[in-house]
Amino acid sequence: MTFVDTHSHIYLPQFDVDRDDSIRRAAEKGVKKMILPNIDSGSIASMNKVVKQYPDICFPLMGLHPTSVKENFEDELNIILNELNTDRYIGIGEIGIDLYWDKTYISEQEEVFEKQVRLALSKDLPFVIHARESYNEIMNVLKKINAPMFKGIFHAFSANIEEAKTAIEMGFYIGIGGVLTFKNAHLAEVVKNISLESIVLETDSPYLAPVPHRGKRNESSYIPLIAKRMAELKEVTVKEVSQTTTSNTSQIFGIEM
Repeated sequence: MTFVDTHSHIYLPQFDVDRDDSIRRAAEKGVKKMILPNIDSGSIASMNKVVKQYPDICFPLMGLHPTSVKENFEDELNIILNELNTDRYIGIGEIGIDLYWDKTYISEQEEVFEKQVRLALSKDLPFVIHARESYNEIMNVLKKINAPMFKGIFHAFSANIEEAKTAIEMGFYIGIGGVLTFKNAHLAEVVKNISLESIVLETDSPYLAPVPHRGKRNESSYIPLIAKRMAELKEVTVKEVSQTTTSNTSQIFGIEM
């Protein structure tokens, strides 16, 4: 079986001591590809270094994360835009709005998100959305843009069933990670009520490790644990989860599996 981790920050310092081993462990578990979303100007060099070391495994996105949107957001965004002109990236991300930590720069977050979505549309690139406690704000921006169809992923999806269906109708896939394995996770009901053809797997490494590793560092080798729980909820085989989610990822990013 072949899996893809559609959201890994394996380039972060948490992996400096065993990055090679982590990638090897993932491959042994069938996780053959990893999508690497950028955070801000400070993460570009480390991300691209990992991509250069593992060009057949790690594929980079470029974007400005909402929690990195501060008073200097214009400078940060210009760096991101210049990087995207190099054509080395397979998509834009992660981008969005985060109202969990700080609401100080909400208007700036909305502006930066809108600009990056419009850029993704102009370049015909998929984009990965970070929407933490901001689903309505995200939707307001997308409705303002009013594209006939979008292409991308709602990363670490945490909204309800109806909101998931609305996102899918707009062209998005739903990113499901380790939270699915948590006890009493409402995400289980979402997964039961949407098609497997609209789901991709992710870890958000090094964050949000699945059970039984909850609270520890996450890594891509744990993707099969998420797939197993998804198979139980969907009443299908893990192989079917593997095949469908991998195919979905290929359709989004154009990566040959």
